[in-house]
Amino acid sequence: MMTASLWTFALTVFTGFFAIMNPIANTPVFMGLVEGRSEEAKKRIAWKACITAFLIVVVFVLLGKYIFELFGITIPAFKLAGGILLFYVGFEMLQSKKSTIHSQEDVDQDEGIAISPLAIPIMAGPGTIVTAMNYTANNTFVHVGIIIAVFFVLVALTYVTFLFSGKIVKLIGTNLITVIGKIMGLIIAIIGTDMAIEGIKIAFKL
Repeated sequence: MMTASLWTFALTVFTGFFAIMNPIANTPVFMGLVEGRSEEAKKRIAWKACITAFLIVVVFVLLGKYIFELFGITIPAFKLAGGILLFYVGFEMLQSKKSTIHSQEDVDQDEGIAISPLAIPIMAGPGTIVTAMNYTANNTFVHVGIIIAVFFVLVALTYVTFLFSGKIVKLIGTNLITVIGKIMGLIIAIIGTDMAIEGIKIAFKL
């Protein structure tokens, strides 16, 4: 049975992942990439993208500690650099710009789009990976399990929004989707700032 602190942790992780992945704001992107394809093809692309993104992030969550050790990365350095990266992504979203971290100009018009750019970098880009590894750092196996479970929920939610992308855009409207994107950008910038401050505190033992 989860304690109150674990539920709080799960909610924090959910908020962070939701802000960086932004399933609702990504629906127009998905629609643009799969335009003109059959419903079956759209389902296959959405499924392949979600499974790929989930596996990529899970690998980093489970092996993050060993990746740190392999490259000699310290927790403070990671938090500081990761915080700056997340702040940059959030700042671009606030300016209504397509993040250069999430963009890719040349896309092959086949189901390879499920891998790139949908899975990488739209769903499992640097921001998502940094967020996942930040929550994993110095946490127990229970916390790691919660992170994976929460990310699975987000991936499932993204899959549903992809399947109903046309209806969602018609129902909500592009203007409201833009507003949601800006709010998510602000949350991401705040999370990035907090991560950077935490890195500085750990580095200087404040």
